Amino acid sequence: MTFEFLTYMVYLVPLFPLIGFLLTGLFRNLSKSLVSIIACGSILASFIVSCILFFDVKSGGALQVQSLFPFINIASFKIDFAFQVDQLSSLFLLIITGVGFLIHVYSTAYMHEEKEEHFARYFSYLNLFVFSMLLLVLGANYVIMFIGWEGVGLCSYLLIGYWFKNDSYNYAAKKAFVMNRIGDLGFLLGIFWLLSKLGTANYNDVFANVNQLSSTDITGITVLLFIGAMGKSAQIPLYTWLPDAMAGPTPVSALIHAATMVTAGIYMIARSNALYSLSAVAENLVAIVGIATALFAATIAIKQNDIKKVLAYSTVSQLGYMFLGLGVGAYSGAVFHVMTHAFFKALLFLGAGSVIHAIHNQQDMRFMGGLKKYMPVTHITFLVGCIAISGIPPFSGFFSKDEILAAAYAANPIYYWLGVIGAGMTAFYMFRLYATTFLGKFRGTEEQKHHLHESPVAITFPLLILALLAVVGGFLNVPEVLGGEQQLQQFLAPVLKSENLQKMNALGSSKEFMLMGVSVAVALAGILIALAKYIKKPELNEPRGFGKLLADKWYIDEIYNTLIVNPLAALGSFFKNMVERSGIDGFVNGVGTFIQYSSRRLRLVQNGRVGTYILMMVFSMLVLWCVFWNQSYIIDFFKKLF
Repeated sequence: MTFEFLTYMVYLVPLFPLIGFLLTGLFRNLSKSLVSIIACGSILASFIVSCILFFDVKSGGALQVQSLFPFINIASFKIDFAFQVDQLSSLFLLIITGVGFLIHVYSTAYMHEEKEEHFARYFSYLNLFVFSMLLLVLGANYVIMFIGWEGVGLCSYLLIGYWFKNDSYNYAAKKAFVMNRIGDLGFLLGIFWLLSKLGTANYNDVFANVNQLSSTDITGITVLLFIGAMGKSAQIPLYTWLPDAMAGPTPVSALIHAATMVTAGIYMIARSNALYSLSAVAENLVAIVGIATALFAATIAIKQNDIKKVLAYSTVSQLGYMFLGLGVGAYSGAVFHVMTHAFFKALLFLGAGSVIHAIHNQQDMRFMGGLKKYMPVTHITFLVGCIAISGIPPFSGFFSKDEILAAAYAANPIYYWLGVIGAGMTAFYMFRLYATTFLGKFRGTEEQKHHLHESPVAITFPLLILALLAVVGGFLNVPEVLGGEQQLQQFLAPVLKSENLQKMNALGSSKEFMLMGVSVAVALAGILIALAKYIKKPELNEPRGFGKLLADKWYIDEIYNTLIVNPLAALGSFFKNMVERSGIDGFVNGVGTFIQYSSRRLRLVQNGRVGTYILMMVFSMLVLWCVFWNQSYIIDFFKKLF
């Protein structure tokens, strides 16, 4: 395939979703069928082009950096609107467009009850979301990445608050937007630091000249970039927006959690691995925050009864594992987990949506149960997702999770054991969810039971495809100890460093088997405990004692509201009422009021009587005389006057 042809192909990847956004967004009177064809077709076309680019890169194609036009061109630096296609970006293109297409197809059935204009609005936002994420991963420099970064932030706000007549949903959207802006400030400062030191934000130029940066510069830049990743990928302390993002339609949750927004932070750090590998401080910070988030979010997920909230905290926890992998230098392992997580987390969210769709928007698991009999396809595919995320071989989550845990053990055994504890909790809360939703007896209303049925093909088809990927996806990177060749790691090697690889190889096959065995055994124990506890006694889902603390999410939202939100709201109210209204507005309005009042009084002088005017003139002359009587120039004035 010619180089020129591939150049145009790169532009087509984000162009198709952009066209889909414009058509569905500008023409709200289109029929639902036509909107579905345009929205889904644009993502499918982008996926096909992404496949062509991926296989070209895989076959040994050269790194492509394609500049569309100069974006910023000043004396000190130049930034092009440019795209870069390499091993890392081409893999993310497949994840975004492939999983994104399935979610679009699913949405055509899930959102079918929406009015036509709202149906079109929904898909326009969804197309814009995919476009923004493609821009983020295709950008050849940090500035273009930041544009896509802000784009997915905007789209998350629009989609979380899609049902804008509900104030609580609007609050959740606003919360997501504001918390992401906190992280984005750190990202932006890191870009400014790079520009001030190197005069460029292009990846290739930055990584080629990284030796010109001092250790302080590298640590400062990487920590600031990580703050951006903490916001976008929901890590402590900027994680609380993600569970509230469940306010949006369920397919939106799947897209945010699996294929777009929350993986942006992982991509950014993986892309910047040449910088992070030179800063032990930054890597340790990433690892510590990652494992802390993984464990903390898992404790909350254990006692949530909203099916989507369980999956949301599960995402926060799994993202923590990805950051743990990045922090210990297992960059390819973290990206591998991004891929497998996209498969089984999209599957789980869409499966949850199928359940919610079947029982008329009920999300509380305490009013579910026994759905295995009524929804066989949803049940079996959801079970596959639960097994995969629990890390049971040979499902995909086993391979990616254990690669991260092995790298964590090689870096610091404490990380490994904490990760194993988190894996056990993951298996427990996922099979608690599975048991209370699909096993036992149905605990909803008789009317809900009467209408229980399997979801339509547009919903079950994506579930089946994602279930298949959740089963076989891990075989793309089978470790050598299990007879594999770690194909994905080799594919990503030109872009991602493997600084921890030597330590991992030094573990030996027996040690690696032991590490795998321990993590799988702990996960199986978590599964068995959950099944034994919740199949016949779903009432145990009622939180009590310490469980109430976990159900209330450690009161972190309340703490944030008390320490940050409420004081800022009070300060804002003070400035609004005392400074703006009473101060600035009061002064400006007071000047106007004074002028009006004085003019009304002064106009009474204009009475048309000559005697009054002469008296005022004499009075004024006396006043002037009293004021300036000792001034010689007043005498000269009167001499000239008379």
